[in-house]
Amino acid sequence: MKNAAVFLAAALVCALPFVLRPKAGSGDWKEGDPVLVVVSPHIASIRDAFARGFSDWHRARYGSPVRVDWRNIGGTTEIMRYLKGEYSAAFRAWTRRERLPWPAGADPFAKRPPVRAEGEGEGDFSARRALWQRLRETDDPAAFTSKIDVFFGGGSYDHGAAEAEGLTVAPWPDGEWPDGLLADSDGVEMIPESLGGETWRGKAFCSAALSGFGICSNPDRLVALGVTNADGTARIPTTWRDLADPRLFREVAVTDPTKSGSIAKAFEMILHAACRERVLASGWTPEDISRLERGAAGGVPEDYQAAVEAGWLDGIRLLQGIGANARYFTDAAGKPPVDVSAGDAAAGVCIDFYGRVQAETTRFGGRDRLVYVTPKGGSSISGDPISLLRGSERRELACRFVEFVLSEEGQTLWNGRPGTPGAPSGAALRRLPVRRDFYPDPEHPAVDARARARAGTTSDDLLDGAVDAYALASAFEYEPRWTASHFAFLRSFVRAMCMDSGDELREAWGEILAAGGPEAVPEAAALLRRLPDAPFPVDWKHVTLAVRDPSLRGGLSDTDLQTEWTKFFRRSYLEARDAAARAAQ
Repeated sequence: MKNAAVFLAAALVCALPFVLRPKAGSGDWKEGDPVLVVVSPHIASIRDAFARGFSDWHRARYGSPVRVDWRNIGGTTEIMRYLKGEYSAAFRAWTRRERLPWPAGADPFAKRPPVRAEGEGEGDFSARRALWQRLRETDDPAAFTSKIDVFFGGGSYDHGAAEAEGLTVAPWPDGEWPDGLLADSDGVEMIPESLGGETWRGKAFCSAALSGFGICSNPDRLVALGVTNADGTARIPTTWRDLADPRLFREVAVTDPTKSGSIAKAFEMILHAACRERVLASGWTPEDISRLERGAAGGVPEDYQAAVEAGWLDGIRLLQGIGANARYFTDAAGKPPVDVSAGDAAAGVCIDFYGRVQAETTRFGGRDRLVYVTPKGGSSISGDPISLLRGSERRELACRFVEFVLSEEGQTLWNGRPGTPGAPSGAALRRLPVRRDFYPDPEHPAVDARARARAGTTSDDLLDGAVDAYALASAFEYEPRWTASHFAFLRSFVRAMCMDSGDELREAWGEILAAGGPEAVPEAAALLRRLPDAPFPVDWKHVTLAVRDPSLRGGLSDTDLQTEWTKFFRRSYLEARDAAARAAQ
């Protein structure tokens, strides 16, 4: 009896927080009121703020609160994998019920329409093409559905892929979006299709917030490691290349790019910055780059292209150098700035808002425990979109959620200072809104006036050129031809080069440093930096070709290709370690 009482008391203590916990965003929600199902990689504070904000907004407009049922599956990569699996199973079941033929090789989720294969009969090709079209023509939950309504958060790459694969649909036809979302009453564009070379809006996705990428560092830890200026103060890393400094061996906090689409984008920025650096060093001006890239379809000069390709290899080896200095690769994109501020790492790669939030919350007594820097010319401003999923069972409610997120009320949540009208009731989110009327705009006085009227209510000074997303985006020109098609390749390749072979990489790098550094042991350094040449050479030209033509991968699946790369790097790193050890004897 006594044991039963103890067990019951323990169970009550464990259950109490869950029983008393309010349902985020539910307000006075009751059974029978609307429920919206949203999948998101966003952190809890963002989910809570938008759940509460949308419920209040919906009650004021439509008379009832809404409960948002969040599906927290993981990062963007996991979300995409989950959605693809759900839609694949649901669509195949529907085609069976409809008795639609499914020939060998059919892939309704391919990003491009099927092309007739050599020797393929007209019947099989027509059936493959019909499946591809039926998927994109059907937006009826009675046919097939993922049972989720909205995909909220993640990078433009993944939302663009979801659109191309047929997983998402436009919430409204062109020209029928709610008033005030894409343009204000004067016709001024509020959410551009693109800026600085980055796509912010597609047919079926629209950026809800904006992000840049940069470096967080701990001044005290840098001083302890001897990374200092002439006066003994910390030498704050301001370029991506600074993260490969040998003094930062095992001191750089990094996130797994296969788990975070945003960090994968940061890695692409490192590659892109290296291309630009080499092109500029070769004597080409920014004006030359713009002129040549805009007309790239007609070809570019050989020496210019050679500079792009050399810069690309520089970037790959820089990513390898950062991996060699890595303390860890984490699944959580918010972990590096937390650990850096605590002194558990000296520096890290991070998303801008994580860096700014951690810098603000850890500042004490006028001392900075963490400094965040966006490398000059090292990051574009990319979108963090929202998309309506195909076959939504609550389509009207889902469209209202999209409308809220893109409205002034929803946008205020991203950077509103707690205690001011429309701001989150909890901690500040410190994200950059996408709407133009949150930033200075001298060309449009009315837009500029709205931005300045908000100046005292935002957590960050959005009027400051160092924070103004539109100014930052305009100052950086993203050249898609250089790196855009390599995004998926980068995720897999960096994992093979720096993570799955990470122990061997850091062991080899440690031996090289102990032997006096790369210059002292050139043979070992060359072995460390060796890149795979099978099933195709890893360089700009061959990677670009392999992305377009999967047959060049020698019949290897993505998983098999990553495994082969991992084996290659492990062999190379072990050889580099041994060569460095021999040279040091």
